[in-house]
Amino acid sequence: MRRKNRNIVLEKIVVEDYAAEGRCLAKVNGKVIFIERVVPGDVVDVKIFKSKKDWAEGWPLRFHSLSKDRVQPFCSHFGICGGCQWQMLPYEKQLEYKQKQVMDNLQRIGKIPLPQSMPITGADETRYYRNKLEYTFGNRRFLLPDEVNDPDISSEENVAGFHAPGIFDKVVHIDKCYLQAEPSNLIRTVVCNFAKANGFEFYDIRGHHGFIRTMQVRICTTGEVMVNIVFGRKDEEKQKKLMDHLLQQVPSVTTLLYTINPKMNDSLNDLEPVTYYGKGYVTEKLESFYFRIGPKSFFQTNTHQAEKLYGVVRDFAELTGNETLYDLYCGTGSIGIFLSPGVKKIVGVDIIGAAIEDAKQNAQLNDLHNTEFYAGDVTAVCNDEFFKLHGSPDVVITDPPRAGMHEKLVKKILDIAAPVVVYVSCNPATQGRDLNLLGEKYEVTGIRPLDMFPHTQHIENVVQLKLKNL
Repeated sequence: MRRKNRNIVLEKIVVEDYAAEGRCLAKVNGKVIFIERVVPGDVVDVKIFKSKKDWAEGWPLRFHSLSKDRVQPFCSHFGICGGCQWQMLPYEKQLEYKQKQVMDNLQRIGKIPLPQSMPITGADETRYYRNKLEYTFGNRRFLLPDEVNDPDISSEENVAGFHAPGIFDKVVHIDKCYLQAEPSNLIRTVVCNFAKANGFEFYDIRGHHGFIRTMQVRICTTGEVMVNIVFGRKDEEKQKKLMDHLLQQVPSVTTLLYTINPKMNDSLNDLEPVTYYGKGYVTEKLESFYFRIGPKSFFQTNTHQAEKLYGVVRDFAELTGNETLYDLYCGTGSIGIFLSPGVKKIVGVDIIGAAIEDAKQNAQLNDLHNTEFYAGDVTAVCNDEFFKLHGSPDVVITDPPRAGMHEKLVKKILDIAAPVVVYVSCNPATQGRDLNLLGEKYEVTGIRPLDMFPHTQHIENVVQLKLKNL
């Protein structure tokens, strides 16, 4: 160990194991070192940026040798744009580490008896699997490492791509992204090139001014394509020129919208997209069910894996056709609708009113008459009066955000004591915390991780809980 520029550098450290959330670990004199941007088997010098008594965090300063498990990343932007952090790992290894992440979190944080996990469900398609992407248009390009000290290269350039990781005001220029199928790259290129050729002002993220700002592209398995171009200010002549050009060059676009966003942030929740061409929404399909998706609707980003995910939820729910099922954090109602043929009644609750309206429309689209959806904070809506009015649940499906369930909701689930709870989570750590609380009355009877996002550290996990025989 030596000090360099007042920073600690650990030399020739052997990376031993995967930790969680994309980091790996090594041990030096009994101290655990969490390291970013490495894989088990790498031998590296590590620059420490945070050090505590029993652990430290750092990143690789120099690679002495590479793990035998590494493979060649397939994307030229790997390591630069901040996405697909695990392209250097074979997909089988990615799945292995993700399953380990789930069980480590549930055991370490949950601290309750657990059954053996079912094998992780991997993706059949590990490229072009996203149905939605958002591109950023900016007037400052993120410089590559070999460009930073070149006096002939400037970052003052109009580009279209993704926000540079950790740098809010620069955009990584993207030539080709493997996350979303065509015409995604074509749409981005056409819009970017036309805006450049016509002198349109790309957005200045630091100064909060400019014309063309962001763009969302959604491509459905039904073949429908929706594009929403976000402008920083209104200019009807320029907007029309750009959108007419896009429709001419990419005729596969079925719905084109635009949104004027003069705000300091990129959120569209409080803005109203305007339909320029098409019906203003697209339709996606899961098994035999159809879902209407608008420019502000939430829908699982990986359609094919969503079918598998909801299939696991359906299996864990063990439905007979007579159940009253509560779908908490229901979003646009996709899980409840997917499970609707096997139940007597679905009651969905979500805090986002627009999502609940989508859920009601989706129920109508599928000609369902056994679904009810309600807007409001789940912890506030799901009180004794609500359950008395709509019936006590036989099955509870809960799919909370990364923060997990509020403790009040956990206590309410314990109070109503539904025979079966199916907990869907995108964060095994908060899921483990909630399972610990639910352990007062429930036992975990099934665990199945699913990989929704290949080449990233993100993982989805489904847990089945049943009432204990107290």
